[in-house]
Amino acid sequence: MTNILKAFAASLILLLPMALRAQTDEDGIMMNKKQICIGPMYSHSSWDHYWEGTFKRDNQNLGTVTTQMLGVMGIYGITKKLNIVGNLPYVWTNASAGTLHGQHGVQDLSGWVKWLPVQQNIGKGAVSVYAVAGGSVPLTNYIADYLPLSIGLRSRTASGRIILDYQLGHFFATGSGTYTLRSDITIDRSAYYTTSLHATNRVDMPNLWSFNFRTGYRSNNMVFEAVASNMTTAGGFDIRKNDMPFPSNKMNATMVGAHFKYEFKSPKGLLVTGGGNYTVAGRNVGQSKAFDIALFYTLDFSKLPKGTRPKDNH
Repeated sequence: MTNILKAFAASLILLLPMALRAQTDEDGIMMNKKQICIGPMYSHSSWDHYWEGTFKRDNQNLGTVTTQMLGVMGIYGITKKLNIVGNLPYVWTNASAGTLHGQHGVQDLSGWVKWLPVQQNIGKGAVSVYAVAGGSVPLTNYIADYLPLSIGLRSRTASGRIILDYQLGHFFATGSGTYTLRSDITIDRSAYYTTSLHATNRVDMPNLWSFNFRTGYRSNNMVFEAVASNMTTAGGFDIRKNDMPFPSNKMNATMVGAHFKYEFKSPKGLLVTGGGNYTVAGRNVGQSKAFDIALFYTLDFSKLPKGTRPKDNH
């Protein structure tokens, strides 16, 4: 991933859902050793009201702002307790009213390493603790200072996440917390005003906290889950009255939604995932309605005939 939020979130935390065995960087599922899962995903979000600071309003000069993303995501199991995840999105934006033109282009390459250091049975249930580290880097020189129609913020990021997962039978609950460091960016003007005048083209970007909770049904071939998530910037400032958003604004959002993941029995290895979410509260973000769909295929290199398997260094 994910509205102002969706247009930016891919460069911050990428909360897009993935396939069942093709786990995401936020759930309690791992790929087995020498398995790779890869496929396309699509997301769509739109909003016609947004929060200018804490004041909720619309804007006839924007109408409905739509952000769409088409991306490729892949996961590889180095071992059954160590996975790598990668994502590359193409994003395009549009406003239904006014004179602002939408933007489009390749956004940021993102990657994570996901490690499962703790897995313990407690009574009839099982507790797992995951550690995730990753980041993102912009691949093109897209315009960051063109919100809310920019495709991203063009900031390099580094993040650390802890995930706690509990499963009892088919019931599960997963919670995670993430802190994301964001690099400064440069914009195409020699001075700008936030709460004071800055005689520079360099923008100091606030870092980001995000939290995610999901719970529901999980079996070997399907997941149905309710999801709640929150994003809070560690700093920033509010959009000034009747002004455009700025990359270093405070951007807070709380979203609720539901997702599913399903693995087909035939053809074996084919997975589909989808869902939607709604922004219920925010600050300097759009009140978006969003949905996503993705299709993935799992390849198991451990089952290749001897002599054709990739070299195993583990």
